[in-house]
Amino acid sequence: MFLVSVAFLSGILLFQCHQQLPHAGWLLVLPLLIAAFFYAKVLKVPVVFACGYLWAFGHATFIFSSGLDSGYEGRDVELEGIIASIPHPQQHGVRFEFDVKRMIVNGEEKPGPKRVRLSWYGKAPDITAGEHWLLTTRLKRPHGFMNPGGFDYEGWLFRQGIRAVGYVRPKAVQTRLEANTRGYELVRMRQWVSEHIRQALPDRDHAGLILALAVGDRQAVAASQWDVLTATGTNHLMAISGLHIGLVAGLLFFITRWLWSRSASLSLRWPAPKAAAIGGLAGAFFYSALAGFAIPTQRALIMLAVVMVAQLSQRNISPLRALSTALFLVLLWDPFAVMSPGFWLSFAAVAVIVYGIGGRVGGHGLWWKWGRTQWLLAVGLAPLLLVMFQQVSIVAPLANALAVPWVSIAVVPVVLIGSVLLSVLPNLAAGVLVLADVLIAPLWQVLNALADQPWSHWLQHRPSRWSVICGLVGVALLLAPRGLPLRWLGVIWLMPLFLVKPQKPAVGEAWVTLLDVGQGLSTVVQTRHHTLVYDTGPRFGEDFDTGEAVVLPFLRHAGVSRVNTLVVGHGDNDHIGGAVSLTRGIAVDKILTSVPERIHWAMSELCVAGQRWQWDEVKFEVLHPAAGETLKGNNSSCVVRIATATKSILLTGDIEKEGEFRLVRERPAALQADILVVPHHGSATSSSSGFLDAVQPRFALFPLGYRNRYGFPAAEVAERYQRRNITILDTARHGAITFQLSNSHDEFNPKIFRDSSRYYWHWKG
Repeated sequence: MFLVSVAFLSGILLFQCHQQLPHAGWLLVLPLLIAAFFYAKVLKVPVVFACGYLWAFGHATFIFSSGLDSGYEGRDVELEGIIASIPHPQQHGVRFEFDVKRMIVNGEEKPGPKRVRLSWYGKAPDITAGEHWLLTTRLKRPHGFMNPGGFDYEGWLFRQGIRAVGYVRPKAVQTRLEANTRGYELVRMRQWVSEHIRQALPDRDHAGLILALAVGDRQAVAASQWDVLTATGTNHLMAISGLHIGLVAGLLFFITRWLWSRSASLSLRWPAPKAAAIGGLAGAFFYSALAGFAIPTQRALIMLAVVMVAQLSQRNISPLRALSTALFLVLLWDPFAVMSPGFWLSFAAVAVIVYGIGGRVGGHGLWWKWGRTQWLLAVGLAPLLLVMFQQVSIVAPLANALAVPWVSIAVVPVVLIGSVLLSVLPNLAAGVLVLADVLIAPLWQVLNALADQPWSHWLQHRPSRWSVICGLVGVALLLAPRGLPLRWLGVIWLMPLFLVKPQKPAVGEAWVTLLDVGQGLSTVVQTRHHTLVYDTGPRFGEDFDTGEAVVLPFLRHAGVSRVNTLVVGHGDNDHIGGAVSLTRGIAVDKILTSVPERIHWAMSELCVAGQRWQWDEVKFEVLHPAAGETLKGNNSSCVVRIATATKSILLTGDIEKEGEFRLVRERPAALQADILVVPHHGSATSSSSGFLDAVQPRFALFPLGYRNRYGFPAAEVAERYQRRNITILDTARHGAITFQLSNSHDEFNPKIFRDSSRYYWHWKG
């Protein structure tokens, strides 16, 4: 079973490497392969490998069979369908997933996506999962930020089967057709429990944590609480994980067995252990349903079902066989589970425990074994955590040794009891849920104290593939049985994970990356030993900005631990929105800005024309605004020129024609640059002919949001660049764009991240 599961997984992973879908005709081979599996025993493993590949191919083809035609983007379309998820309150409205039954354009039914993600801004009505609605919406195809080290939002949408995103038109008539529809009872139950828990704990600090433990709704957990959980390596506790499923199943197993054995007649009809197995499995199924059958619960539920079936059939089953069976069945149910970090961490955690503890002999006590388990997980999961999150918690073994038993034994049972009582004894349920909040409080104080330690967690770049392979060898050696000689060599094998740094520019070179932050601006300039960040992109709400979501992950990916200078060009949200998160997430030595009054959380100074410095033989100069400048708003943006011995780039912020005219009049010789980050995103108010003639760029980089509401770039501006044979690149089409400004006369070779990192699920224009 182990080889079969690994072969099936390997086939799926091979398919995931494609940049575009193969020809659909290959799917016709799948029935033949299934037949070969039963009749050609010798070829079982390669046949299963091919089946995994085609199984993933078939699922991808099904998802792509419905989508949004580009001609319907940005137009009013009517969607008739069902609210398919728990609606989540946002700062300016509510967001939910919607299963589409019909898409209507101008009164005619058209083919469209089967599932979309919608936001309802303003005063949205009370909506419930399972309700049938006719909504007037505006949609666009899945399109997310594309940056090195960043989150793959398009991949996440594909994984959820979401083929369009959009919003409900606030001024249009929206019609509720039916209150409840069949097939959505589970998500309705989860929403009902979630709402009643919120009502029972209106002002409690840990209400979001209790919601996560009760129904797997982790969006209610505050960002600051996630920071603590991540720093202490206890964030897995806020998922309804295999540990919690196993605890519930174990409790119900022993309770059912004890109660069943009290009755002689029942025990004679069916043995108590078999009845207990059914009871434990039923409890695990119920709790998994509350979690929406998330991947960790799927793995735990399937493993538990395998064990319980073995119990019922009076057979023994090895942990490895149970894990392999669970792996195969999870992938059979959802081959794209491999796109979720939870899949890898869930199965890896069990595999590490089986490898590190299975087959050991000795008379050590329970606490020694528990402490060893935490050590096993800390070491065994380190390579995966570095690859997926670029961080490892140093205090995780201690934090988990305390938190896991407390949450599992004390908090989770109380949360479940309170959740069950909500429908029958709501007042008592509220008291029980308050008790759960009280039980979390002392643990949270301990976790806060651990997270506050400067050494609580290790942050770094994403390790290279070869260093990850070395790390896995090191883990295998360190966790091997004591009799294996030279286990200490595992430490040496682990070292490349932490010591091998990303490549950096040579002295005299500058690497410039225009990041994809949507409709905003952020540029990172790296020299051999220094880093400059120009603007930080927009802030979209209380819990999301591109400083934290894009800039910091990119800097970590590049191995940057310190920003020497942050330039905040001017005070509009699309330039300054991520600055707070950036300065809190990484050390910043100096801030230059045209709006020092807006940088109220840190020391800053005015950017003034004439400021010059040199890093690693690369020259930096501020060209605008001049000292005592009277221009305000966009025209006060900091303009910075960066030059190596042979190449240069001009960062212009949001200057408009007035600022451009002044630069052309006062500093025409200083403006020439090979690369121009175009002023004001390509607005019609910028990129005047005189300015372009002075700069004479070979490349024009447009920082744009996909289908941005301003219509940037303006058609006449784009034509102005095209007439001069200037190569145009933009972040909406190309993602992050990197130029390596060498000190030689080599040709430019821009790195287009959307092209170099494209997979078949990504937007293709």
